[in-house]
Amino acid sequence: MDKDRIVGSAKEIKGSVKETIGEATGDAKLQAGGRADKAEGRIQNAVGRVKDAIRNALRM
Repeated sequence: MDKDRIVGSAKEIKGSVKETIGEATGDAKLQAGGRADKAEGRIQNAVGRVKDAIRNALRM
């Protein structure tokens, strides 16, 4: 598993937590930051999946 997948997943979780706390407290800035972190995590996770796929294809 590529390092980007692990870090990306962690960012997604962090973003979800921030977004939920922002919703609970009514803090729009925190919510927006959480959504941004989640999006960044999804992208990084996708990059890691592509790297894994390329690595696996080269092994065959």
